[in-house]
Amino acid sequence: MAFSFTHIKNIRNLLQRFGLLVVILVIVAVMSLIKPVFLSGENILNVLRQVSINGILAVGITFVIMTGGIDLSIGSIVAVTAVLVGSFLEQGHSLVAAITVGMIGAVLFGILNGILISISGLPPFIATLSNMTIARGAAMVYSNGRNYVIMHEKFLQIGKGYALGIPNPIWILLVVCVIAYVLLNYTIFGRHILAFGGNRHAAKLAGVRTKLVEASAYFISGLLSGVAAIVLVSRTSTGQPIAGTGYELDAIAAAAIGGTSMTGGSGSIGGTVMGFIIIGIMLNSLTLLNVSSFYQQIVKGIIIIVAVMLDMQAKRRIS
Repeated sequence: MAFSFTHIKNIRNLLQRFGLLVVILVIVAVMSLIKPVFLSGENILNVLRQVSINGILAVGITFVIMTGGIDLSIGSIVAVTAVLVGSFLEQGHSLVAAITVGMIGAVLFGILNGILISISGLPPFIATLSNMTIARGAAMVYSNGRNYVIMHEKFLQIGKGYALGIPNPIWILLVVCVIAYVLLNYTIFGRHILAFGGNRHAAKLAGVRTKLVEASAYFISGLLSGVAAIVLVSRTSTGQPIAGTGYELDAIAAAAIGGTSMTGGSGSIGGTVMGFIIIGIMLNSLTLLNVSSFYQQIVKGIIIIVAVMLDMQAKRRIS
């Protein structure tokens, strides 16, 4: 009996640590049997390219959620960056100038979120919901509702080009994930993010500059929203004021599925990577199976519910 209990406990611990990897392997195994094309190199690269934008956004919002906050404005920040970059390139400005202006727009909204939340004391939901509307409105006003068609070949290579046979968006995603992993796991800032999310009052007593840490998380989210927008615009060849609509939901879903606690204090970049990969292979699998996109949205919602429920169960066991 003692051996059996220990054995079961060990299996449960392994599932908690590697459950997401198991889910990915099961989906891959099943799909490879049903649709052999699923494991083709072309399809794998296609999946990774498709998740690159959501992956970049998910990494950024992971920092925010780990502080116990939320950022609903990232999709609209993508739109602001898109129209700024698109308009500057259409007007004949240099590649560097267009990207710089677009990134400044993204960062400014990230900083504004941080100021409203950490200094003004607005709840993250209200502050970022307001900025979601403001940023989307700003993108519409600036562009007058029109799309900017981009013909700049060097810029288009960012999203459509290849390096060593791998699409550039995958390389960009990889760099973002590595930098974020190092930042979160091997720097004082990363430890402060975790401490703040776990107990902000205790963190403040321990000498953590809580307002700066909280604001920095939203700065990172805004910054990576700009990076994701650059990739999106270069892939689609257009800067649209409706770009990024609903992207915040997919990013939050990836972080939640990856085990980032929605109440803050725990999470990992590795988990978020697993999260957006699961979403990517799930949607790709359903597409290969000719499942309607309407049903795909339902499946995605169910997965989010299950992920959050598992997180709540884990917290109850710990407490």
